[in-house]
Amino acid sequence: MRILLIGAGGTLGGAVRQALAARGHEVIGVGRSGGDLVADVSDPAAVARLYAAAGPLDAVAVAAGDAVFRPLGELTADDIAATFRGKALSQLELVRQGSRHISPTGSFTLVSGVLTEEPIVAGAAASAANGAVEAFVRAAAIELPPQRINAVSPAVAEESLPAYGPFFAGMEAVPAARVATAYVRSVEGAQTGQVYRVR
Repeated sequence: MRILLIGAGGTLGGAVRQALAARGHEVIGVGRSGGDLVADVSDPAAVARLYAAAGPLDAVAVAAGDAVFRPLGELTADDIAATFRGKALSQLELVRQGSRHISPTGSFTLVSGVLTEEPIVAGAAASAANGAVEAFVRAAAIELPPQRINAVSPAVAEESLPAYGPFFAGMEAVPAARVATAYVRSVEGAQTGQVYRVR
């Protein structure tokens, strides 16, 4: 399969790319500042250019998403808007436009996260954006067939603990390679409308 992978240069994206490539797939990596293709997927016009440059695809997978972590009393309207744009709206736009660009039986794999059901202090915006992604997956799954859509909801990656560990006190981390197996399941499997929780 030809797979467009958003965030291929990140910790999770690198593991997903390796897992998919090891199974014989052609992975086209996308990043904001580097990769096979460069795009800021929070910009709908950039998403359109991305699909035009990518050519025929069998699947789109997302392994990145920006969120603002700030206590609720300090969150601004701009923080919330930036989080929804970076984590939720960008992924919705990839699907909205992408359904015309992937194969008739192709798939989308989005990313949410543990904060959907296990909130933390300073994570309200991220929790809300994750919840929006998961709700969208369930709704889109009834309209997309024969195309499929799922989400992967990982706990914090072990490799990301130096940066994010303080936010996730007492929560068990998982290796990025184990999260990547859920992407393989979504891309190669037959299910749709699922949220694969990796804890």
